[in-house]
Amino acid sequence: MCMQELPLVAVVKGERGHAPVFKALDLIDYKSALVGYDKVLIKVNFITNKTWDTGATTDPVVVEAIIKKLEVLPVKIYVVESDATITNADKAFEVTGMKDMCQRNGVEWLNLRHVKDKVTLAIPDGEALKSITVPRIVTESAVISAAKLKTHVDTGVTLGMKNMFGLLPEKFKGKYHLKGISKVVVDINTVLKPALTVIDGFVGMEGKGPIDGTPVPMNLIIAGKDPVATDAAACRAMGFNPYEVSHIRRASEKGLGCIEAQIVGEKLEAVAKQFKRN
Repeated sequence: MCMQELPLVAVVKGERGHAPVFKALDLIDYKSALVGYDKVLIKVNFITNKTWDTGATTDPVVVEAIIKKLEVLPVKIYVVESDATITNADKAFEVTGMKDMCQRNGVEWLNLRHVKDKVTLAIPDGEALKSITVPRIVTESAVISAAKLKTHVDTGVTLGMKNMFGLLPEKFKGKYHLKGISKVVVDINTVLKPALTVIDGFVGMEGKGPIDGTPVPMNLIIAGKDPVATDAAACRAMGFNPYEVSHIRRASEKGLGCIEAQIVGEKLEAVAKQFKRN
């Protein structure tokens, strides 16, 4: 439940490029979310080696725009992901074009699976987990969830909060799916909340996401400081009711954020498109 003023979520339509990302970040006063941090991790979605235009992985153009906006701040920037059961994140980093972009901008890449220094976080009132173990740098940094606008066969949608699941450094994440992936997503976001969520909707994905769906050109960027509100707005842009997405609803019930938001930029109803479900 949200007792406070409704959070801002920026919805910006525009051709693929830096400008829509810049505008969205400025609309939500992105700098205020990063005060007090000297490190920022931009968490991309590399569930597969497919390129951004398939709707499956985060567009390097979106990440580059975020990096450009961070350059005015006194922070060290990393682009991060961890291996998935079927994907080598280092390989995805290369074939998606993210490696070239990072080298061009002097930004370091971290495959979290290979970071030795780890810390265990207890999860109070966990839905499925009592604790998670993650690289210490994750707990010492502001995390920007640079997610994709796409459907998911298990969770309905995979947006900013689901993208945080990839911070877990194990390769074989199937055990978490057995515990109920939607509950696990809530647990992770209870102790690792993104400072900013930037959802790449230049090309989304409908149908059998997160890998084998159909690309949907949307030319949208959705960004916010409240992870629940940002995901909820993205749901609505896809034609879905966020109250019917269990991890979004439960995160709201647990006070991790608000489903309702003050939308700035475009009106959601003007940009929404009905995505096909799985």
